[in-house]
Amino acid sequence: MSRLDWIVLGASLLFVVLWGLHKGRGAKTGESYIGGGRDHQWWLVGLSIIATQTSAITFLSTPGQAYVDGMRFVQFYFGLPLAAVVLSITAIPLFHRLKASTAYEILEQRFDLKTRLLAAILFLIQRGLAVGLTIYAPALVLSVLLGWNLHANILLVGILVMIYTVTGGTKAVAWAHSSQMVIVSLGMILAGVMTAHRLPDHVSLGDALHVAGGLGRLNAIDTSFDPNNRYNLWSGLIGGFFLMLSYFGTDQSQVQRYLAGSSVTQSRLGLLLNGLIKVPMQFLILLLGALVFVFYQFHTPPVFFNPGPVKQVMAGPDAAAYRNLEAEFAQAREQQSAKAEAYVLTRHGTDATAIAAAKADLQQAHAQSEALRGQAVKLIQKANPGTNPSDTNYIFLTYVLSSLPAGLIGLVLAAVFSGSMSSMSGEISALGATTVVDLWRRLRGGDPHREVWVNRLATFAWGCFAMAFAEYAARLGSLIEAVNILGSLFYGTILGIFLVAFYVKRVRGGNAFWAALVAEVVVLLCFAFTPISFLWYNAIGCILVVLFALLFQALAPALPDAEVPVPTT
Repeated sequence: MSRLDWIVLGASLLFVVLWGLHKGRGAKTGESYIGGGRDHQWWLVGLSIIATQTSAITFLSTPGQAYVDGMRFVQFYFGLPLAAVVLSITAIPLFHRLKASTAYEILEQRFDLKTRLLAAILFLIQRGLAVGLTIYAPALVLSVLLGWNLHANILLVGILVMIYTVTGGTKAVAWAHSSQMVIVSLGMILAGVMTAHRLPDHVSLGDALHVAGGLGRLNAIDTSFDPNNRYNLWSGLIGGFFLMLSYFGTDQSQVQRYLAGSSVTQSRLGLLLNGLIKVPMQFLILLLGALVFVFYQFHTPPVFFNPGPVKQVMAGPDAAAYRNLEAEFAQAREQQSAKAEAYVLTRHGTDATAIAAAKADLQQAHAQSEALRGQAVKLIQKANPGTNPSDTNYIFLTYVLSSLPAGLIGLVLAAVFSGSMSSMSGEISALGATTVVDLWRRLRGGDPHREVWVNRLATFAWGCFAMAFAEYAARLGSLIEAVNILGSLFYGTILGIFLVAFYVKRVRGGNAFWAALVAEVVVLLCFAFTPISFLWYNAIGCILVVLFALLFQALAPALPDAEVPVPTT
């Protein structure tokens, strides 16, 4: 990294922290600390919602996901716009009318304390673990590619976030999010423009897209129905819809963002803004990954993008074999580049047969180089059997560090750090709020002024927990998938509890509680013993909670409706 890169990175991070501290002043009670004053306008609500779910994983792993697997991951988000509309009609007015501080307060009114605590604890478990992934991503990649100490990187991100989050609460988080989204958007847009610019002069953007499509990297839509296929139209629309309903309707890290809106209308507009922006945003980030893939059709990439395992195999008895594979791979990639050039030139003509033949030649050359890469991965795993064979998380940043100009590298790194900080701040703020409102306040009570310090302590504790769990995240493969798999293990069950609370009037609290426990066990069994795609866990968990709740209620003595208050939307 050049001096200019360090200046850009340092100035960006310092601005985020100081801006959050400045805007977060004045929280003197638990309500103002958690609710942020409830005076946020729709654009600030929307930016905060987007920033909370847009972590460093988004910018490290998502382009790599497109590089390796194509753009079909975008289907994961297809259920989001519909979920945003449903929640704007149902959940937001209810939360505002009840003046809820967390999503789980209404469950005690509808059911009982143990059901409220179960939902809160499920949230605390999955979100507490997930936030560790959001800070691990940049820490690991930067430690490997730049030689920075992994533990120091984790501490750096964690400490910067906790400075303004612990001090200022929700308001500090929301305003820090606004500056972070500017940095993130600018960094990724400029990276995309520069990637397109660095393609060979005779390769237009249209040519690049045809090369990516010819090698299976523009597969954005898959209409086949296969429950074992992670990403297709149906898993995105159905499983993704349930996931997004639960994430935005029951996950405190998101609910807390729009509860800070000054009115129902402002909260609705903020959530709908996210629903409109998120799918195009993810599409463009995946498209950036596809363009990086095309860039490497004309330039030789590393055999394996994670340099750590490569160093291990080069220090062992298979070093010579690995060097031979590197040489063969380089030669194969030269041939592949020639085939890519030929395909582009042939496309400029009108002979359909010649175009098809050139495309087939390119595909065959790509398959040969991928076979050599597979052999190299086997040698890497032989040298260290515990090595993750996926290097998805290292692809984009390797490209940035080796191919982008000075200054832009620092801005992209600032975007990575800002993404990690924005997600972590929103999540540990929500974890602290849930711990205080649903556990400490409900079970202990206390002075509202003292509650500020309890909340700060809880937020700080969750930040420390997240940093500790980050040390484990190396075993979880593609981080963009890992964080969504983790959420899917719990979101369906939590959503089911809320659906029963809102719409199944005759179910009592004890039956909802036991239904949720049984459904969660089934979801975990599906994860452990079946090939079912994780997106379907959200639908399975939700539906099972409703069905088991109705079953348990049918087997239980009847209860007069008057004893079962139902929050109305």
